[in-house]
Amino acid sequence: MRLSLLDRSRTRAGTPDAEALAATVDRAVRAEEAGYKRFWVAEHHAVPGIASGTPAVLLAAIAGRTTTIRIGSGGVMLPLHQPLVVAEQFLVLDALHPGRVDLGLGRSVGFTEPVRRALRSGPEAADSFEADLAELRGYLDGTAEVTARPAARGPIPLHLLATGRGIEVAARLGLPVVVGGPVLDSEELPAALASYRRDFRPHGDGSPWVTVSLDVLVADDDATARELALPEAWAMARSRQTGEFPPLESEATIRATPWPAQVRRRVETALDRAVAGSPATVRRRLDRLVERTGADEVMSSASTYDRDALLASDRLLRDIVA
Repeated sequence: MRLSLLDRSRTRAGTPDAEALAATVDRAVRAEEAGYKRFWVAEHHAVPGIASGTPAVLLAAIAGRTTTIRIGSGGVMLPLHQPLVVAEQFLVLDALHPGRVDLGLGRSVGFTEPVRRALRSGPEAADSFEADLAELRGYLDGTAEVTARPAARGPIPLHLLATGRGIEVAARLGLPVVVGGPVLDSEELPAALASYRRDFRPHGDGSPWVTVSLDVLVADDDATARELALPEAWAMARSRQTGEFPPLESEATIRATPWPAQVRRRVETALDRAVAGSPATVRRRLDRLVERTGADEVMSSASTYDRDALLASDRLLRDIVA
């Protein structure tokens, strides 16, 4: 089983957004030192709790500070971009850092109506996702009417984020698939992944590849790890209440804040869903997850308020799998 990290450049209450970006770059450096093979960043627009909206720019900074770890996007939201521009961005990255770049793709069009207006987008933009993906592929492999520059040095691996019919689309187009969020909790997931592997239509040398993405936090004991998962669970619960995904707050601040009954239920549900515990606990839960999904790769998307604790969790997680 391969192990990788997804860092969303989570902001912290009371600190500048720039610190979140610097922390993402530093975490990638530490991940390479720890032996991780892949490090991805995300695209979110106008979200108070997330500093990065431009994966290609952030990946360039990460690539300049690392030498071997694969870097990629989890993912570029293709409906928000012209396929030629996405191809050019990642061809530049691959030309400067050959053999290290992945391009993960999603179909989100923005979380709120004001954000969609600012992006000149709407729900209908996702309708052309497969056509846009085919166009992007043409630019990357040099078969399109227009030749994207710089010329490709080799294939840039594409990965598809499984939202909606994403698993089915990935099989039909011969793409690796990334499964996370509500899709990962679906009772139908094992059957859907079995269909993905059975119906996979290879593109070039491609073969089925399943990555599961979820929050994984490791500490010396279960109680400490569960407490590390609290800031993210709290932010998610509050976002359901306020409609705005907030920066992370410290565990002490959260514990000192009144918890409405509905927020408490949502926090407890999120904590139960996260894979958080001692090394032994996390290993057992990951083994069960891989047994259920047949995953080739586990990608931890975890975050917590304490950055040092997050780096320590990354090291412990790597030790578990190694």
